Amino acid sequence: MTTDRDRAPLEIVRPLLRVRQIRQFTDDPPTAAEIGALVDVARWSGSSMNTQPWRFIVVRDRAVLLQIHAAGLPQTRSLATALAAIAIALPNGDAISHAYDEGRAAERMLIGASFLGLGAGIAWVLPGVRPLVADLLALPDGWFVRTIVVVGRPTDAARAPKAAPGKARLPREEVVFEGRWPADRREG
Repeated sequence: MTTDRDRAPLEIVRPLLRVRQIRQFTDDPPTAAEIGALVDVARWSGSSMNTQPWRFIVVRDRAVLLQIHAAGLPQTRSLATALAAIAIALPNGDAISHAYDEGRAAERMLIGASFLGLGAGIAWVLPGVRPLVADLLALPDGWFVRTIVVVGRPTDAARAPKAAPGKARLPREEVVFEGRWPADRREG
């Protein structure tokens, strides 16, 4: 029997390397069980001092998704074909720790969607669009949405590689340093 100890570390984490932003979706919506699994993954994400500052709003109303899409372009382009999205609502306040916690929850939803055979992408709500989103989602005073995780079944075009093999990321030696920043790579 093969165990994880018998496999190369990179082979074990390879599914994480395959998670990517998806911005085009088919007209086959995710199921309630799939969305439920993703919000459970999000709510079980770690947070600073276990404050769990977020609230998750599942949005399936196509008219609402399209209003946010139109108002927030280009950052909201993934909502154009979306049939489901999960808005991460946060209270005003500790901006740095909340942003960190929000990012953790969003990334876990992207990973979870990939594990389910779905695709997901981030729609970023800029400050000027946040009041509209707050109204559309009936947020209480003192709450806002900056990140919307758009979830669905990816189109074939969305699954297609966007870069040539080996070109999607900078080479490892350009971004990973051992012990300290190399002297020959310092600017100035």
